[in-house]
Amino acid sequence: MAPEPEAHPMAPHPIESIGVVDLMLGVPSDRDAWYANFQGLLKDTESRSFGHGAAYMFKDLPQVDGTVDFIAYLLAEMDLWGIDKGLLPVNFGDTWGTRGVAEHPDRLYGSYLVDPNLGVQAVRDLRRAVDELGVIAAACFPTGLHPQVNINDPLMYPIYAACCELEIPMCINAGVPGPRFPFGPQHVEHLDRVCYDFPELVLVTRHGSEPWERLMVKLMLKWPGLHYSTSAFAPKHYPKAIIDYANTRGADKVMYAGYFPSGLSLERIMTEMRDVGLRDHVWPKFLRDNALRVFNMA
Repeated sequence: MAPEPEAHPMAPHPIESIGVVDLMLGVPSDRDAWYANFQGLLKDTESRSFGHGAAYMFKDLPQVDGTVDFIAYLLAEMDLWGIDKGLLPVNFGDTWGTRGVAEHPDRLYGSYLVDPNLGVQAVRDLRRAVDELGVIAAACFPTGLHPQVNINDPLMYPIYAACCELEIPMCINAGVPGPRFPFGPQHVEHLDRVCYDFPELVLVTRHGSEPWERLMVKLMLKWPGLHYSTSAFAPKHYPKAIIDYANTRGADKVMYAGYFPSGLSLERIMTEMRDVGLRDHVWPKFLRDNALRVFNMA
């Protein structure tokens, strides 16, 4: 009888030893207040019942126990799923973000959401957030503003200029938004003019860039400062054009961002992540190295 073949242990997945950087961690959402916060933009009645702006897509929303210390809970979840560092929203007088960044500066880093409708005050607030809250990135949700503001609107330009001067990236939502808002302000084509006018600006798109992900690839090839993050997408839904780009000429341009606890659990993200078809040499860049470099976390 032929001997039994020797059993070989399954090779560990590359993500197990990387120490992931998550470029979109969040704080607990007030799901009951979501509609009220955006009612100036929403017209459909179904959205009134949503606990998330795109609840028709996110069916299993993470629930956070309001009685627990969220920062302790967040760090425990990060440890459980191999997240070493993360970008967290902060604001003046907030409940969780500012405290988390102040108490854990080696793991949590602040981003500040800007509203260009405030004019020069938005620039002052951003500068103050960098000086007082340790913010390392600006963020903007163009279709979620009231009134909405195009990515390439003149109202955005003082903020882009401030980001250049402060040497921080701008994280900006691009593509059709999940909430039932008009998508026009986030058309990916608007990025072209911004990159042209601000060659020093570091831009990192959020929330997919769909259905213009192939255009997004073309623009990343063209503009050195333009990058893509995977926020708000479960890994099984990452656009094929983006993964193909990361595996070839875009290994230094594509980086991981999650959506916990707003819409996705870290358990789902990291479980599905193992099936993303990245090449072995791309995994460290996608999950860690690009974020450390682009956001100056190192």
